[in-house]
Amino acid sequence: MSSTPRSNWLRRPPTSPMHHKVLRECLAVQGTFAGSATCRRIGELERLTHWEPVISAVTSQRSRFGFWQSGSITVPAVFTVTGTAQKEAWDRNVLPPVEKVRPGMWSIPVPIPNNPLRYVSVYVMELDNGVALVDAGWPTDDAWDALNAGLAQTGGSIGDVRAVVVTHLHPDHYGLAGRVREASGAWVGLHPADAKLLEARYHDTDGLVDEMRELFTLSGVPADKLPDLAFASMEIKATLSVAQPDLLIEDDQVLELPGWDFKAVWTPGHSPGHICLYSDHHKLLLSGDHVLPRITPNISFHSQQFANPLGAYLESLAKVRALHPDEVFPAHEYRFSGLDDRVDALIAHHGDRLAEIEGVLEKSPGISCWDITLALSWSRPFEDLPDYMQRAANGETLAHLVLLEQRGRVTREPAVPIRFYLSE
Repeated sequence: MSSTPRSNWLRRPPTSPMHHKVLRECLAVQGTFAGSATCRRIGELERLTHWEPVISAVTSQRSRFGFWQSGSITVPAVFTVTGTAQKEAWDRNVLPPVEKVRPGMWSIPVPIPNNPLRYVSVYVMELDNGVALVDAGWPTDDAWDALNAGLAQTGGSIGDVRAVVVTHLHPDHYGLAGRVREASGAWVGLHPADAKLLEARYHDTDGLVDEMRELFTLSGVPADKLPDLAFASMEIKATLSVAQPDLLIEDDQVLELPGWDFKAVWTPGHSPGHICLYSDHHKLLLSGDHVLPRITPNISFHSQQFANPLGAYLESLAKVRALHPDEVFPAHEYRFSGLDDRVDALIAHHGDRLAEIEGVLEKSPGISCWDITLALSWSRPFEDLPDYMQRAANGETLAHLVLLEQRGRVTREPAVPIRFYLSE
């Protein structure tokens, strides 16, 4: 793997040879990862320029979208809520109950501290010799207690866990995986594109902080804001121990979960190695953070991302849309049906955001990413957002700019900070 900071992507147009070199290096990992299905699918991530007609088709009914939180935006509901108890609990601002959601499958809400998402849904599946978990929860004692109490309600215990399938590396999903493994001997599985990022993200973070500081400098973040944004969320280091996965889960891999036919669906965007799980027998999609019923996941350009994360996300949306599941079990909020309409709404949202950014550049050509971010519409004053949300907002703006540039709609001036213009 190259030691070149991936924030250097911002210094070069994403269509340059360096873009393709860095993208390959981002996926080509040492040892058992080399030559994997992940590396063989590079071509998919380099074909990310065909989305303009799709976006145009589904944004014919344009609207202004609502409340921005945790790096995400609410979008209009165009689906059917199937998790009615979850929805009622959400409306009352309380945790939902532990529920049996299928024969042999339960959902357990595990709380997330000081976060508007409130909880992650850990899914528990009966096996012939115990249970499997999909995601594990935030690394706190409160979350650990909630997970244990939820397992007790299902008739089991932490000692019964034989597998922990992690949808992606974010701490509300991956955080307790190591502790579960220590208590039960379970194997932990993660996609290789996320597995390779664990050490730099949660243990040896100095290089990551330096890369983020460089990225924010190129973005035009004021000097007095740089430390706050570069170090945002670093407090997680004190509570999370790096648990390297026992199993690297590849795209289209059928998981060894006796009694279930779930396969992994690689859906990069929210993270490089995000996976969903799909059961053809049950017509069921466990969507992680890839598709949520009420908000859009944060899709940011940053030093641990692909060169075109929004392009990857849009392609991943098409991938799960083609599955046509009867029901979606997300990691947050509540279960729903109507994935096709939900995907269309998410694409429409990003189409609106792309158009808004172009409008800003038409009025103010040659401004930085940070200034574009400040000019975009948010539901509350930008200065009132906490540092980690401001960082996420800048990353989302960058992700949209990269996609616009790849589509030939935007150009950049290689200065510090980088200046963006509409293409002539």
